[in-house]
Amino acid sequence: MTSLTDRLAGFAAQTAPADIPGSARAVLRLSLLDWAAVAIAGREEPVSRITRSMLLAEAGTPRASVIGHGTRLPPRAAALVNGATSHALDYDDTHFAHIGHPSVAVLPAALALAEDRGADWPALESAALIGLETSVRVGLWLGRGHYQHGFHQTGTAGAFGAALAAARLLDLTADQCAMALGLVATRASGLKSQFGTMGKPFNAGLAAANGIEAALLVEGGFVANPDALEAPQGFGPTHAGSAEEGALNDLGRAWLFEGVSHKFHACCHGLHACLEAAKTLGALDPAAIERIEVATHPRWLSVCNQPAPSTGLGAKFSYATVLPMHFLGHDTAQLHSYSDDLCADPAVQAMRARVAVTGDDSVAETASRVRVTLAGGEVREATHDLAAPMPLEDRQARVREKAGALLGPDIAARMWQLAGGAGGVAGFAAALRGAGDAAPS
Repeated sequence: MTSLTDRLAGFAAQTAPADIPGSARAVLRLSLLDWAAVAIAGREEPVSRITRSMLLAEAGTPRASVIGHGTRLPPRAAALVNGATSHALDYDDTHFAHIGHPSVAVLPAALALAEDRGADWPALESAALIGLETSVRVGLWLGRGHYQHGFHQTGTAGAFGAALAAARLLDLTADQCAMALGLVATRASGLKSQFGTMGKPFNAGLAAANGIEAALLVEGGFVANPDALEAPQGFGPTHAGSAEEGALNDLGRAWLFEGVSHKFHACCHGLHACLEAAKTLGALDPAAIERIEVATHPRWLSVCNQPAPSTGLGAKFSYATVLPMHFLGHDTAQLHSYSDDLCADPAVQAMRARVAVTGDDSVAETASRVRVTLAGGEVREATHDLAAPMPLEDRQARVREKAGALLGPDIAARMWQLAGGAGGVAGFAAALRGAGDAAPS
């Protein structure tokens, strides 16, 4: 039987552009806009500034764009900065098949090498989609145990996706793609213990940079163990991977990336289902709310269930904070809503004490159930599942609305055109370098 590595390597090297369906390219355009918007908006976050300052000080051959900055860097360095920057706000897309953020790991690598090698827009699209699909498939193969054990799939599975996106742009053979997978296996990293800190977005940057590094070294003749993803003492066996059967079913025919979920609240995606459910309950008098009960899948309890965060960043990982925010009238889609001052607000703290979160295996990973008890005994309850199909036109409208809120309508409209290929790779990269000067801070 052909190995996992061989199948992924063949997929990367041999998939023809015509074999990629238009529906996947349409979703990619949404993710390109979404990625650009959150990256530009996050360009001055501390993790972005610190990482950018370090790599700009090191300098190097200026070949790839840095988001929100006029200076270029070597591709590997640009990918590191841009990956961390685009995940700084934790407002980027998520794929629930493996609970990872694919775009922030793969798109920085694909863009940096496309710009470096002078690739055209269709080549960038194909490489990005191959990398994004790979990250989802490897994440599925690693399984939930990998994530539950403490590994951050954005940094781990994402690195394999970044490596194959880079390999595709370098026109590596299938054997070389396998070698790149084997080499990045010894570099892929990322821990959930970093959640709520600058270390979480840094994981995305590491994935992008590691993918480029592996592909470039293999292009130069570097030899590694091509089976290091799945071999004994390889990445999967040593990182709590469960080698899930069926992870590559219909690879190249079914594009699982199309099921990516875009964020419409500026917090951990694990909180979005409860917020969408709360929205359906209608306007409630905060003074009348006696108790808020949330039922969620147990795996989210170790991800976004901080009971009493004191920082705006911590609030993004707290059921007990975002639900009071919603009922007290704070806009959970706005970046500025999450602040240290909000966490210290007596009204938020008082309602936070009335929130009870429980894990329930009967609740889907993409769903939450919210039950609100009001003074006098009235109970209101709602459930929402993020996996419920959303028509492409509705997704497009919400992503474009989000981009407009982050960037302003004019820049968002321009980025939407560029995300569809107008201006090519050079135009898209130039807009990322310069759009930050005009975008809202």
